Amino acid sequence: MIDFQIGDELELVRNTALNYADDHLRPALRENESARTPGRAAEEAFAEIGFATLEWPELDAESGLGAVARYLVLEELAAADPGAALALDPLGPALYPLMELGGPDAVRDFGEPLLSSMGSRGLLIWNGAGAPRCLERKGNSWSGVVPWVPADRADLVVVLDEEGASVVQQGIELERLRGSGLRTAGASELTLHSAPIAAEWSGADGARRALARARLYVAALLVGVMRESSDYSRRYAMDRVAFGKPIAHHQALAFLIADMAIAVDSARILGLEAAWRLDTGRPGEEASATAFLEAAEQATFVTPNGVQILGGHGFMQDHPVEKFMREGRTLGLFFGGVDGAREDAARGMKAFPEEPLLPLGAA
Repeated sequence: MIDFQIGDELELVRNTALNYADDHLRPALRENESARTPGRAAEEAFAEIGFATLEWPELDAESGLGAVARYLVLEELAAADPGAALALDPLGPALYPLMELGGPDAVRDFGEPLLSSMGSRGLLIWNGAGAPRCLERKGNSWSGVVPWVPADRADLVVVLDEEGASVVQQGIELERLRGSGLRTAGASELTLHSAPIAAEWSGADGARRALARARLYVAALLVGVMRESSDYSRRYAMDRVAFGKPIAHHQALAFLIADMAIAVDSARILGLEAAWRLDTGRPGEEASATAFLEAAEQATFVTPNGVQILGGHGFMQDHPVEKFMREGRTLGLFFGGVDGAREDAARGMKAFPEEPLLPLGAA
């Protein structure tokens, strides 16, 4: 028998994230997009709850919280506003190279200064396969231009590739862009001007684990976006009446709504399995790549159909489904995008030895 319950402790974490999103993110959804920030009150409440340190190595041993807890929190926050989820997290995915390659000391040295300064941001730049190699290393520094990052501020940049990671804190310049998706987080062109490397670590295994965790972070955001798009359009279809009954009762839309719900659940299950693997020390690189791939591809199915169910209303800012379509497209481009995740997932599958097929009835 399979038990799909997450337990009382994780349920409490999820409910806390849900209540936080209802209190601080949903009421000011459009205002936060225009201001390009979730606001001071939301930042202070986020810091007080302690969401930013759920996966920090020093805390894991005491609280037992890790990737699963982070996944649940990110899904709830993203269901309200994924841009805010990124803006509120001081390190965000930049935590993972520090954690996997630098260890607890690196997390403390580079993370604590961001926690102590409200609004500080750390960014993770994937400079490996599947992503345009925008940055070039020259000696002990990085130079180059990243055309878009979801931030208007960067106090720390972590550059990750297949061989390791390095940190820069100086020579960082951001030029604001208009932005499409994740507007609450901001949008800028990032330039590194001979940015000196403050610390670096090498290790292909650690780099793969860091990338896996970063992809899982984005997969959780995607699931939250899909879930809200699916739920909102379903509620609309139950209220909207045509030909004497709610449009959700017409067969074509009923089947579509069911397919959207299935897509959300399938992506969530893969994500939670990947998080469980990471928390229990099992190999999680293939599972995380698969979870990201499923979430990104299903987002291109769920979020546009969320708009279509609302018809012309779906393209208006009176409803959030157009926002979630933008967010889903944008998140699917992170860390090598779908193509990079597909290659890593396939590579992981090839790593398992093939077992000979047995004839039917054989033991």
